[in-house]
Amino acid sequence: MLKFQKTIKESIDVKIKLVKLEKNINLAIETIFHAIKSGSKVLVCGNGGSAADAQHLSAEFVDRLRPKINRQPLPVLSLALDTSHLTACSNDFSFDEVFSRPLEAFGKKTDVLLVISTSGNSNNIIKALKKAKQMKIKSIALLGSNGGEAKKYADNCLIVKSNKTARIQESHIFLGHFILESVERKMLRAHPDHQIRSQNHD
Repeated sequence: MLKFQKTIKESIDVKIKLVKLEKNINLAIETIFHAIKSGSKVLVCGNGGSAADAQHLSAEFVDRLRPKINRQPLPVLSLALDTSHLTACSNDFSFDEVFSRPLEAFGKKTDVLLVISTSGNSNNIIKALKKAKQMKIKSIALLGSNGGEAKKYADNCLIVKSNKTARIQESHIFLGHFILESVERKMLRAHPDHQIRSQNHD
């Protein structure tokens, strides 16, 4: 039980440090809100557990986060969904390009790229951030440890100060949920008609 309690405390301590990121968090909320409000979209990518987080968050943007809040879908798409593209790109070009190529295909200047990486050193994440800069697409990075190489190329970095992958991922999904709920609230204040009535299946 001692190890369990120690791990809970460790997780809490990492999250408490996120308070220092308040300015960057608010900037991320505003960036995503204004992009969606103007009719643009958010493209999300990550590897492994971060790919799962990208899909998790995009699903909640498109569908819903809060059971009693039914609203119009918000245009957020994970770039790690299409296995045919992932395998073709890896086979024909390089795994390093699995995010930058669809970003180039579907992204536009008014969109937002959200990358998720615990190390900040994944080549495909760095290439996507470089491509975003080239395309003048704003980028937000959820990173860990010291931010790695990715922090050099992202416009707004939210770096979780931990060297443990599990603790970083726990904070990334917390940040994603907080940002999503904040964007959702702003969207509903700006467009009350976007809230819809539907049957609650929860």
